[in-house]
Amino acid sequence: MLKQIVKPLLSWYDGHARVLPWRENRHPYRVWVSEIMLQQTRVEAVKPFFERFIKALPDVKSLAECPEDELLKLWEGLGYYNRVRNMQKAAQTVMEQYDGAFPADYEKLLSLPGIGHYTAGAIGSIAFDIPMPAVDGNVLRVLARVKASYEDILKQSVKSSMEKEVRKIIPADRAGDFNQALIELGAIVCVPNGKARCGACPLAFCCMAREKGIVDELPKKKAKKERRLEQKTVLVLREGDRVGIRKRSAKGLLAGMYELPNLEGFLGENEVLEWIRKQGLSPLRILPLAGAKHIFSHVEWQMTGYAVSLEETEHMDRDGLFFTDAKETEEKYPIPAAFAAYARYMDIVLGQERYEER
Repeated sequence: MLKQIVKPLLSWYDGHARVLPWRENRHPYRVWVSEIMLQQTRVEAVKPFFERFIKALPDVKSLAECPEDELLKLWEGLGYYNRVRNMQKAAQTVMEQYDGAFPADYEKLLSLPGIGHYTAGAIGSIAFDIPMPAVDGNVLRVLARVKASYEDILKQSVKSSMEKEVRKIIPADRAGDFNQALIELGAIVCVPNGKARCGACPLAFCCMAREKGIVDELPKKKAKKERRLEQKTVLVLREGDRVGIRKRSAKGLLAGMYELPNLEGFLGENEVLEWIRKQGLSPLRILPLAGAKHIFSHVEWQMTGYAVSLEETEHMDRDGLFFTDAKETEEKYPIPAAFAAYARYMDIVLGQERYEER
């Protein structure tokens, strides 16, 4: 059944493919960087990150040798920081085992840290014309609708089955274009949440879901678990022109990133002032700040905050807390977007917002 989608899909892609910075050059490094960035992030949001990253780290060698803080700063705002750490591990492996050149072999690509079947298929097909599938959420949605399948696309068995079907039909002479065409169709035409543009779809002629009037019912996904809620009190600490930050633990959520000091639970002014004095600091003024929240994949932070002016004292490390110039903080230290609402009170703009406002 799926064999009939190949020609019309490629013909549509030839006339409708978006112009994207990572498509200007099919070098495997650029393909790889873009594919990792695009995981769970919108194309428009990725563009400035990709261009900045490639400018700073233009090749495998520069990524392999990049200091961690600088690397995390380049990734700031994209989230999922373990991905860029795995990218560096993979880059180091490519340098050590393949003399800095990505292997033109699907299994070898798959063996690199942080590279799964989708990413190996994307790099292999786009950069090396290896006829292997690159099946992501967009592709799963397109295929589920074309086949009118009610199978749960979050099940690995269903995804593996879809990959096998795509592998049977992927054209050897245009493997990369075919994979990108399927992804593109899901991204801009066969979209989710009742907004599918069936009238513009090159596969409308063979789409079983459209024929049966069930497009909006597909694909089927098992309901996700509810996120865990955590309450935090975030502190914007100022000593004159300097602001207070600290480094997070090397393990766990946002490992190794820098953060605004924060305490568990919603604390009152007196509790905050007591904690500050225990750090050997002398508060001058305290002001309550508006609440905020940040949603991770499995947890939601509900936050309240306080801005605290401190008496200037000798510069010293207090249980990981240190003070630095706000401009230096913005440019040098990777701070997760979870703190963006409070970083603004320090005249610091984080991640994606830095590109939107400047």
